[in-house]
Amino acid sequence: MILHASQAEIAKDKHRFRVVCCGRRFGKTILAIDQMKACAVAKPRRIAYIAPTLQQARDIAWEQLKKDCAKAALSIREAPRLEIILPTQRGGESLIVLRGWEAIETLRGQAFDLIVIDEVASMRNFWVNWQEVIRPTLTDTKGEVLFISTPKGFNHFYDLFNLQDEDKDYKSWHFPSSDNPFLPPEELEKAQQELSSERFAQEYLADFKKTEGLVYKEFDREKHLFTDIPEGTGIIERIAGIDFGFTNPCALPDIWVDTTDTWWLKEEFYESGRTDAQMAEYVASKNFNAVYPDPEAPAAIAEMRKRGVNVRDVVKGKDSIKNGIDAVRERLKANKLKIHVSCKNTIMEFETYSYPDKKDLHNEDENPIKENDHMMDAIRYPVMMRARRNAKAATHYATNTQPRNNLAPQQPMRDLPPELRKQAYVHVPRM
Repeated sequence: MILHASQAEIAKDKHRFRVVCCGRRFGKTILAIDQMKACAVAKPRRIAYIAPTLQQARDIAWEQLKKDCAKAALSIREAPRLEIILPTQRGGESLIVLRGWEAIETLRGQAFDLIVIDEVASMRNFWVNWQEVIRPTLTDTKGEVLFISTPKGFNHFYDLFNLQDEDKDYKSWHFPSSDNPFLPPEELEKAQQELSSERFAQEYLADFKKTEGLVYKEFDREKHLFTDIPEGTGIIERIAGIDFGFTNPCALPDIWVDTTDTWWLKEEFYESGRTDAQMAEYVASKNFNAVYPDPEAPAAIAEMRKRGVNVRDVVKGKDSIKNGIDAVRERLKANKLKIHVSCKNTIMEFETYSYPDKKDLHNEDENPIKENDHMMDAIRYPVMMRARRNAKAATHYATNTQPRNNLAPQQPMRDLPPELRKQAYVHVPRM
């Protein structure tokens, strides 16, 4: 199998973690198979190829890999797992396994010399599974990884691509589809005519573009990310929302609220495999002023209340998702929601949380796709409930007080939220 020039450039590189952002039909599967075979025959090694699903691993790489290894393989097993054993140059054996990201837990506790992760941009809960499952499998062997993908918005693959700026073990490449000299130019021209400019740029030019149908188009890294809370900022309380999970991550934003009602999301908790009791212990240790959990987890809520956590009710109902999203949008528009640069999962979800594709002759579903939404739900709960509280308090105050002379009333305002109290003392002109 002969690699074209761009593939060969990647294959020759010696960095431990290689990240390849490429357009469709660039030849990433051929590159992946070449790298796995070369690694396998050099000396006894364990190698894994991971696609988003096992079926995709079978469809994308298995048939070609099986064909290329047919003559040399000591064994080829298709059930219950996709595995090939190849002889090494000096009489040893190497194992190549194919897996799906949906069952990534099956790799926990194993060791590998080379892992190829294909279509990285489509992997759900990437950072959690990379840090908790995949990265530890490389420790004993000082194993290497080849990450390959077409981009999908500014999600975790974008952050992974830019790790070369922070870590000398990483090296990234960007290749459009046209860098494959075997692709007919007229096919690329036809695709450009048929697709939207944004879709063509993402799929064939391999450009990082905002995902179509984004829920939070208002989110802007330049505007909404921070490294340090400005000196002199008056923090008045710490609050959190919680989206519970065990197989899926449990998401919790640690939010610091200042005197101007700007919310500073200073830390994120984003981990799977935590029991209700473990989460309750963690939340209690943070000493939040108020916590807004998903009401559909009564057992978890009971555990927190037993530990003295100030749990506030979150009311769901008709249009609650839509209304909560609108409340988050208003915060983003007003620049009242800031995210710390270290909160990679939160940033990833803001940049990938999307609505379903529009379908002709159908009304657009106003609820987003249930994907990349754990932190989005956890943030929405406190934003939504505080917005309701503020609106109710403002209405109550306006309808139950009368101005005296030319000043707004100077009565106690225990029920009025801090961010509205200043408004209670503004000058009211005589009519």
